[in-house]
Amino acid sequence: MRFLQLSDGDEIPVLGLGTWRMGEQAASAAAEVAALKLGLDLGMSLIDTAEMYGDGGAEKIVRQAIAGGRDNVFLVSKVLPQNAGRKATVRACEASLKRLGTDRLDLYLLHWRGSVPLAETLEAFEALKSAGKILRWGVSNFDTSDMAALGAVPAANQVLYNLARRGIEWDLLPACSERHIPVMAYSPLEQGRILRDKTLTRLARERGCTAAQLALAWVLAQDNVVAIPKATDPDHLRANRAALDIVLNADERAALDAAFPPPKSAVELEML
Repeated sequence: MRFLQLSDGDEIPVLGLGTWRMGEQAASAAAEVAALKLGLDLGMSLIDTAEMYGDGGAEKIVRQAIAGGRDNVFLVSKVLPQNAGRKATVRACEASLKRLGTDRLDLYLLHWRGSVPLAETLEAFEALKSAGKILRWGVSNFDTSDMAALGAVPAANQVLYNLARRGIEWDLLPACSERHIPVMAYSPLEQGRILRDKTLTRLARERGCTAAQLALAWVLAQDNVVAIPKATDPDHLRANRAALDIVLNADERAALDAAFPPPKSAVELEML
């Protein structure tokens, strides 16, 4: 496993576990818990979740997966913008902690910018840090203008990033790198929509891997980026972990750039 250093000196794995769409159906719970446990066994010790996912259901799935091993997990959750603010953020965090069965979050993110003044949410974040309920705070779905409006440096920014969504390379990714703010890439496989691309499938066939592995390897090759794909199939989890060992050569990178061109001007931040 490779690691990325945070500004406070702590390290996080560059490949973690997403939980979007988990906790929505009771019939899937056992498989979801097992998938997260397998991911942890494979060294993907970062788990990303949110109060929004499954209306808190994903956090309950995570609770089962990390039971007895909380200290070995870098745990991330998010507060919805409608729950932002001085008091509401504290209440939302405490509810997440209860669902997760833990006394602290390693990283707590504002899911996206809403109408509540950022200063109020940051005040709540700092209060939660002082109380030991979160170790650090960050943001999600923040573009360059949103980052500038923060007036403080977040521990991370989680955004949509994959071969088909490269807009952040124009300004947001370089700006985050310059300030040592890790970018957490959600949906690094574009929910599977890019996996039938002819160039991607050809390159994967020539290398002897899957299109998903090659697409994930491309994200993992970017500086200052952490990928958090969601997977519940054990084979997919093992394949995701194996993608970390794929090193793209110059010809492959050039071919992917031709098939999925980088931005030539500023692009509004995309979201799913």
